[in-house]
Amino acid sequence: MINKHTIQKTLKSDAGVGGLLLRIPIGIILMAHGGQKLFSWFGGYGLEGTGQWMTSIGLAPGFMMALLAGSAEFFGGLALVLGVVTRPAAAISAFTMLVAILAVHINHGLFLSNNGYEFALALFAATLALTFQGAGSYSIDNRLAKSITPQQA
Repeated sequence: MINKHTIQKTLKSDAGVGGLLLRIPIGIILMAHGGQKLFSWFGGYGLEGTGQWMTSIGLAPGFMMALLAGSAEFFGGLALVLGVVTRPAAAISAFTMLVAILAVHINHGLFLSNNGYEFALALFAATLALTFQGAGSYSIDNRLAKSITPQQA
């Protein structure tokens, strides 16, 4: 069972405005990419098309992998934008980016122009930073953490 002290430690962040400045653009980018996978937004292929592609590169079952990756990106990105459950959302997003790097981009080198891993690496680094630093002062997480008094924890 998770106690109030653990919840407070997960939500509290002393990252100041830096957390906000990192969360918003990274969250928007992740939401857009997840929207492509889940809903065919922004020229994406949706679950069926993304699932078929994932199967073709060895990530099977493709539909399930597309659903997991798309959900991690879209809902994780939404959580980052809002600053709610930031550390867990960022950790799941970081893992998703690591899988993208290793399964899709690593053999193409660094540069994005060759389908390399530089963009996924930047997203991995940003989400990993948010995993450790938290959402920052201007977040729902920090408000919730402050509402849990030390006597409750």
